[in-house]
Amino acid sequence: MVFDQRQATRIRVRWMSRRDMPEVLKIERSSFEFPWLEHDFIRCTQQRNCVGIVAELDGEVVGFMVYELLKSRIQILNFAVSPRYRRHGVGSQLVEKLLGKLTPNRRNRIILEVRETNLPAQLFFRDNGFRAVALLRGYYDDTPEDAYRMQYRYKSQQQQPAPINRIAEYTEEARKRA
Repeated sequence: MVFDQRQATRIRVRWMSRRDMPEVLKIERSSFEFPWLEHDFIRCTQQRNCVGIVAELDGEVVGFMVYELLKSRIQILNFAVSPRYRRHGVGSQLVEKLLGKLTPNRRNRIILEVRETNLPAQLFFRDNGFRAVALLRGYYDDTPEDAYRMQYRYKSQQQQPAPINRIAEYTEEARKRA
């Protein structure tokens, strides 16, 4: 199936349900070296402040996002788009849906962590207005890999944090001083 940009307008974003699990898990396994399992999705989305959404095209789940609603921010916990639908606006529509939940006085930022080696995700979020604000050393339990904390701030509070490579330099300098 060939997918073009015009089809992105036909994407429907809706709540994730249990019946979406086979398609969500297929996308998850094709996207990550250390994928979540079905019980991870179920456990997370059954929490009161955790939400799962899917992007659907012609009845097929082509992407998903799981996020947590916290007092002053939204945290993206898991996010992926089917490999054959990447770079066609699906992920940006999921992010756009989340941006609509930001307000100046309550939840005014979105944060997430991205593996240091996941350059496509770093570039995707940067292109959608996120900035790297911290380098988290040894962040993951499954590998000694570092992560970047990326953040999007509500427009009225938008700041220009240091670019990703400058954060790495600052962190390296701090480590040498310690």
